[in-house]
Amino acid sequence: MEISSMMFWNILLTLVIAPALWTFRQLMSEVKRIDILLNRTREEYATKIELREDMRQINEALHRVEDKLDRALSKV
Repeated sequence: MEISSMMFWNILLTLVIAPALWTFRQLMSEVKRIDILLNRTREEYATKIELREDMRQINEALHRVEDKLDRALSKV
């Protein structure tokens, strides 16, 4: 059975180009997904002001705990 040049090129395109195009499409969809996640991360990222306020609240809570501990130890 002799394979014509047209049939040879059809087989080559089917076995080589089609998987390459499928892989390219998958990679592009992954890049799009990562881009969406990156944009969401940028939108939800804490600002410096928010971070400072949270740290201030944590420090106040730690000072209250420290004061309670000092009072408890001074009674003993």
